[in-house]
Amino acid sequence: MSYEKIELVQTCFACPEQYDAYFEGKIVGYLRLRHGYFRAEYLGEVVYDANTIGDGIFDSDERELYLSESKRAIYEAMTKN
Repeated sequence: MSYEKIELVQTCFACPEQYDAYFEGKIVGYLRLRHGYFRAEYLGEVVYDANTIGDGIFDSDERELYLSESKRAIYEAMTKN
């Protein structure tokens, strides 16, 4: 299993920018950026967070990095349980 198998589906495009994370068709996480604070949750627990340049939407230079790191953190939390 690899974190790259986690699929992100964007549910809101701005203010806040948010995503649901799926693995094998089951929801495993939630990601949200609002007021310059980004977090990723697994089973309701924050497993990754960061302060961003973007306020309610990522700056174009940071989206890929933060989404990838979030998928990695969700994957690590999944493999611990």
